[in-house]
Amino acid sequence: MRDTDPKGQLYRAWQLKELLRTPLKHPIGQATTELDRWVFRASRSRIPEIVGLAKKIRRRRPGILRTIRPGYSNARLEAFDNRIKVTIRMAYGFHHVDNLIALVMLRCGGLDIRLPQPAI
Repeated sequence: MRDTDPKGQLYRAWQLKELLRTPLKHPIGQATTELDRWVFRASRSRIPEIVGLAKKIRRRRPGILRTIRPGYSNARLEAFDNRIKVTIRMAYGFHHVDNLIALVMLRCGGLDIRLPQPAI
C-alpha cells in the first residue's frame, strides 16, 4: 500500500469521506457543528479534490443544513426512478414510444384498475 499511496492521501481521503456522513446522523444543532468541523479538517487536508469539495460545501452550507433539518431522504425518488427503469426494460420491443409512455403512466400514475369479478 505504501508503494501505491506514499503520501497516505488515499487513506486520508477515505477517512474524510466517511466523516462526512457524521452530520447526517445527528440532530440539526450537532449536525451544524459536525459539518463545520468536517469543512475545517477537509480544507486543511492538502488533498486538492477534498479541498475543492470543502469549498463547495462551505458555499452551499445553508442548503445542506436545510436538507438535514427535516431529515428528508431521496429514497422515495430513487424507488420511483427504479420503477420507471424496470418499466422501460419490460417495454423492450415496443414499436412506438407512445406505448412506453402509456405503460409508465399505468404503472406509476397511481391508477387503481380492478378487473371485473363475477358477482357471488
